[in-house]
Amino acid sequence: MKINHALKKIRSGQPTIGCFLGLGSPDVAELLAHSGFDWLVVETEHNGLDSAEIQQMLTSINVTETVPLVRVPSSDKVYTQRALDMGALGIIVPMVKSAEEVTEIVGHTKYPPHGTRSWGPLRASQYTADNEDYFENANDRIIVGVILETLDALNDLENIVSVPGLDLIVVGPWDMALSLGLDPRKLPLPEVDDILARIVDITSDTQIAVGSGSVTPEGLIKLQDAGVRFLSYGPDYALLVNSAKLGLQAFKEH
Repeated sequence: MKINHALKKIRSGQPTIGCFLGLGSPDVAELLAHSGFDWLVVETEHNGLDSAEIQQMLTSINVTETVPLVRVPSSDKVYTQRALDMGALGIIVPMVKSAEEVTEIVGHTKYPPHGTRSWGPLRASQYTADNEDYFENANDRIIVGVILETLDALNDLENIVSVPGLDLIVVGPWDMALSLGLDPRKLPLPEVDDILARIVDITSDTQIAVGSGSVTPEGLIKLQDAGVRFLSYGPDYALLVNSAKLGLQAFKEH
């Protein structure tokens, strides 16, 4: 089974950097994997990727040392199990609402007796060639992450942080702003920044990494200085758009 270098860094308190992939392109996934990111997240909540397309993207990432993750559409066990069986080394679940739900999510990623994941890793176990090693190590090499973007989850934060097996809490600023009745187009907002700071503080004595992102290097440095250790640069389409705008601006101003 592939070594999860990103998870090793998370558990040792080191920062990691990656990118969310919203374009659905295996070529973009492979390009960014070769660029040296610690991890890449295949987006499946907000686009129309089917399972075959997700697997193709995971295959593209897995030719490198970059760790492939999937943001699944929901906490439904089927999505988590399918992503892991196709070769993801972790999942990030959106819109969680309670510690009870997070406990179930952790269970979905682990084989019995530590969880409820059923056997059938297919591509993840190299089509049975790696069955023994995969079964031996999978429970301890899968990143389990959730996105905090609801008031319900915020109100149950202390209990969520206490769930065994949770590795990552990503702050979703847009949906968090919407949950607070704020206009996300006006981000950054102090109310959302305060929530991020609270999560960083409450996880400071744990191995849980806090995640957030920026489209600029300056923003990444600011987040890292604030204690964020799961740093997202992008997503992929934002990097492309920003690069295009910079070139066009330089052309027009010359």
